[in-house]
Amino acid sequence: QVQLVESGGGLVQAGGSLRLSCAASGTIFSINFMGWYRQAPGKQRELVAIITSGGSTKYADSVKGRFTISRDNAKNTVHLQMNSLIPEDTAVYYCHASSASDYWGQGTQVTVSS
Repeated sequence: QVQLVESGGGLVQAGGSLRLSCAASGTIFSINFMGWYRQAPGKQRELVAIITSGGSTKYADSVKGRFTISRDNAKNTVHLQMNSLIPEDTAVYYCHASSASDYWGQGTQVTVSS
């Protein structure tokens, strides 16, 4: 079992920045990769960024150049630095971990005002 706890969401003006964090606990040695997804009202959940255990990253085209995913292996934490935020980034952001099963955090709201 893996438990994920997110933090760092909030309200920010367009052009601003936020940093999300996700702390993993439990059988963390089994995690292959971790990432962030988001779901806006009335839309499907979509991939934002993922990072493998080896440090390789992948981003959605809509956030490339603005968001950076990183991981602190010593603290079992994954971060998502979000810069140049736009209203279209408004969503609930979910941390995800993939091992033998998929694990999800509870979600954190990010709201970008215009």
